[in-house]
Amino acid sequence: MHLLDLNNRVKEGVERTGLIGYQFNTIGVSDGISMGTKGMRYSLQSRDLIADSIETVMGGQWYDANISIPGCDKNMPGVIMAMGRVNRPSLMVYGGSIKPGCAATQDNADIDIVSAFQAYGQFITGEINEEQRFDIIRHACPGGGACGGMYTANTMATAIEVMGMTLPGSSSNPAESKAKQLECLAAGGAIKKLLTEDIRPSDILTREAFENAMIVVNITGGSTNAVLHLLAIAHSVGIQLTIDDFQSVSDRTPFLADLKPSGKYVMADLHNIGGTPALLKFLLKEGVITGKGMTVTGQTLADNLETAPDFPSHQTIIRPFSNPIKETGHIQILRGSLAPGGCVGKITGKEGMRFVGKAKVFDSEDDMVLALEEGTIKKGEKTVVVIRYEGPKGGPGMPEMLKPSSAIMGAGLGKDVALITDGRFSGGSHGFLIGHVVPEAQEGGPIALIRDGDEVVIDAETKKLDLLVDEKEVERRKGEWIQPGPKYEKGTLKKYASLVTDASHGCITDA
Repeated sequence: MHLLDLNNRVKEGVERTGLIGYQFNTIGVSDGISMGTKGMRYSLQSRDLIADSIETVMGGQWYDANISIPGCDKNMPGVIMAMGRVNRPSLMVYGGSIKPGCAATQDNADIDIVSAFQAYGQFITGEINEEQRFDIIRHACPGGGACGGMYTANTMATAIEVMGMTLPGSSSNPAESKAKQLECLAAGGAIKKLLTEDIRPSDILTREAFENAMIVVNITGGSTNAVLHLLAIAHSVGIQLTIDDFQSVSDRTPFLADLKPSGKYVMADLHNIGGTPALLKFLLKEGVITGKGMTVTGQTLADNLETAPDFPSHQTIIRPFSNPIKETGHIQILRGSLAPGGCVGKITGKEGMRFVGKAKVFDSEDDMVLALEEGTIKKGEKTVVVIRYEGPKGGPGMPEMLKPSSAIMGAGLGKDVALITDGRFSGGSHGFLIGHVVPEAQEGGPIALIRDGDEVVIDAETKKLDLLVDEKEVERRKGEWIQPGPKYEKGTLKKYASLVTDASHGCITDA
């Protein structure tokens, strides 16, 4: 909606320095539009297509440097992956996040895109009527910019800023703000300095930069998609990163940010108290992140933060280390009989750290939502909803389960229902959520063998995800299992399903 305008400001800034800026575009999939439809199968694979297309143009046209202006979830890791592969002076200008919406039927409270999805659960349980639901939907997104909470877009923008690949403040400057316009103009001078001093992505995207990113994702309660994307970016620059690194960081990093989806505030609120620079300055002072790494300013992160503002004393968005929301990170890597290759939990502690329930199994998200509409998932019954055959190969494309997770929360079932999937979760999802299950159902993983009524244990304290079924019975079911045929016989999703690695290795297509 607004990226072309930002592009024009960037080009103006580039030309002011005496450089010549050539514009080229790539594809983009809006998760907000594709969510809950078969279009979501194209979302994750768009990340790799974006990386491939930028790499192709940069390589084929032999451009000297790259400024990329992404605006939605998969766009950001896609452009950074391309920068890592090509390894020419590069920087990212984040498109910025949207302003909160406001609905009269909700007492003019701030709303956003997740409010629209949760409204469906509220509607089918009778909490709101159709007029109220449409009022929320129509006013959830009032302008340009990425989804406003600490969802995937803002998670990745914040991670990329602390890694050093954006100018200071890029991740928190709102989409439709003077600050974003000024940032775009400043990008020209920054890219010229990178060219002059021959500073490349490989000089910036170091092991320490990835450590900083994982820390900030946990501090802010960021999206589980960051696990996939940071693994993929690390691969693009030859850094060895594993899902166990995320657990190691989570174990020593508290969750401090009262940001949506699990909290109260959005990125615009963080911007108003100093933005990401103030957050990073706070973390650097506390000794939580390192400031030694090079950034696209040509200076270290610590140098950049010397002029950053301090948080005002009255702010309540970022808690002090003495009073965290959770003493360790919300991103939990679990293993067990249901996920021998690992899975990713988004566990903030609001719904507890351990969940035991009876499985209710669905082979698609649509089947699960239908069951919710029919009232077969009930309040007061501890239920583990399993949505399978939604992995990178089985989906294909590992679609996000925002529609079912939001419907569960909207229906008031957050304390009674946990959700397990070999698909992904939107950064807007919250609740007792386990995704990225490896091996996926399409590959014959244990998740394919669960049946209704089986007891499932999710234990974030012991890092276990187990199916409490006798091993002989599991082996019997395995012998009966027949692999489903591919959902696509040609085209981009056919290629994706044949190339993509599992979620524990970042779902990359160039392994």
